[in-house]
Amino acid sequence: MAKKRKKKKSNSKKINNWGALFLLLLVTYSIWWLIKQAQQPQNPQQSFTNSLCHVKDAEMAHTPEGTPEQILYRTGYTVSYNSHWKQPNWVSYELLQDELQGSATRNNRFTPDYDVVGTMIDTRDYTYSGYDRGHMAPAADMKWNETAMEESFLLSNICPQIPELNRGRWKELEEQIREWVQRDSALLITCGPIVSTPRKTIGRHEIVVPARFFKVVAVPYTGTPRGIAFIFDNEAEQPSLKELAITIDSVERVTGIDFFHNLPDSIEHKIESDLSLEIWNLN
Repeated sequence: MAKKRKKKKSNSKKINNWGALFLLLLVTYSIWWLIKQAQQPQNPQQSFTNSLCHVKDAEMAHTPEGTPEQILYRTGYTVSYNSHWKQPNWVSYELLQDELQGSATRNNRFTPDYDVVGTMIDTRDYTYSGYDRGHMAPAADMKWNETAMEESFLLSNICPQIPELNRGRWKELEEQIREWVQRDSALLITCGPIVSTPRKTIGRHEIVVPARFFKVVAVPYTGTPRGIAFIFDNEAEQPSLKELAITIDSVERVTGIDFFHNLPDSIEHKIESDLSLEIWNLN
């Protein structure tokens, strides 16, 4: 009888252990589910934006066939890197309204990109060159994340720009874009250099100096999808942003790049072919 009672006690203990384990798993799963729900965007428009075009999932431009290209996925942007030019073919990123509220601070430490295949440039290539280290994805758009801020200073995100352009119209457009996102909540942006021949170079690693720069901006998630584009000469004197504004199709013809290919065709066609300047509030 004693052995029989002991066996019943053992079985009861096993049942209690399995019950405790099940309860622990249930609690763990519940906590995980609550965390995942908290991480989901509260704005349905933002959810659509992230699922369709977030730079972590897909680049927003197709480089012309035959162009040297290495795709580099960063925390806040995507680079199509050209090992011949030693700078990007293009840089694309998505900017959301709440990303402007971050606390990451600018460190101004430009660093080589050790992920680059081929010749790796360094900051000395720009020293006494007469050109600024011009951001493509601007540091001020990366305040939402410390890593994104640091990565904006990788030299794979940088092009040689005339100081008056970098600190003038280029900066003015960056600031204008931040005003637009306050109104429109989500923007898609792609920018980069336009290289022509004959080609000037700077530094011992012979970084190609672009003749011009482009920037295209799309607002695909509003009731009226729209887009705008700009081409800047890499020179000191620049017309106003209003005078420089053109259609995205115009930039595609100059660069051969297919922008925003991952949008539905109906939206892509509209934002690339139409330009209504009055909507953009340009001076």
